[in-house]
Amino acid sequence: MTTIDVPLKYTSTDEYIKPPHGFCPGCGAALAIRYFLKAIGDKVILVMPPGCTAPSVIRALEHNGEPIDTVGSPFGNVAFIAAGIKSGLIAKGDTETQVIGWAGDGATFDIGFSAVSAAAERNDDIIYVCYDNEAYQNTGNQRSSASPWRTINTTNPPGAPKMEFKKDIMTIMAAHVIPYAATATVGFPDDLMRKAQKAKSIKGFRFLHILTPCPSGWGFPSHLTLELSRLAVDTKVFPLFEVEDGVNFVINRQPKGIPPSKYTRPQQRFQYLTDEFLLEFERMTEQRWKRLLFLAGYKKKDAKRLR
Repeated sequence: MTTIDVPLKYTSTDEYIKPPHGFCPGCGAALAIRYFLKAIGDKVILVMPPGCTAPSVIRALEHNGEPIDTVGSPFGNVAFIAAGIKSGLIAKGDTETQVIGWAGDGATFDIGFSAVSAAAERNDDIIYVCYDNEAYQNTGNQRSSASPWRTINTTNPPGAPKMEFKKDIMTIMAAHVIPYAATATVGFPDDLMRKAQKAKSIKGFRFLHILTPCPSGWGFPSHLTLELSRLAVDTKVFPLFEVEDGVNFVINRQPKGIPPSKYTRPQQRFQYLTDEFLLEFERMTEQRWKRLLFLAGYKKKDAKRLR
């Protein structure tokens, strides 16, 4: 299965990040915000907490010489502030400006989780984007609840990788019965931009979960960012799918069936993923994939086609 539903309406040549910027070489988050703004356009207000794409890091977001409106936010308040700004715009009669909560996994999975959940429960009319580099990378690769099982972070004692599983944020958001939620990653920019455009066309709370590989935190050469992004999808570690109204699951890309080891071995953070633990990692990956197939309504004959 390939990407389905509405195609891209256009491929924008516009750029929104003015150099010089503060991103690291090979930063997946830099590509995520670049592609996202190409799809959304410049009629936006971005609410950003401290992190790898905070205004202090990017330094300048602009379009045709005009700055993009950004609002700095405390770690835990992104969704609250975005919802408040949207309410103010509606009161002024502005129904066109998109208010975007743009936050990393630490501000989404952990510190700001209650705010995200509350905004989703109220169905606030905002787009919330989590760029997920699977740790608190801006402050030195500390463990978050988005960090995968058996990875090392600076908050783990030497020789003691993380023993907890990554939080399943998409299932949690789907349980809020929001109008739209989707996964994306920078290795498949057309899919990412299509989903951003689709989110723009919908009212209510919309959630995008974008995997953004981090060379410095994950421990891989910066030229492998896109390759690892694609491998995450094609090994079933990070499937591409959408959920509408909390119940309609659609898988957007057929994984190539590449073993998860092809994804984990280039990354130093998986150095304690021994052959024994790798088998368990592969088993868990396959188990999550089968669960997604079930949620998407695939029968056994269809599941075979998607393996």
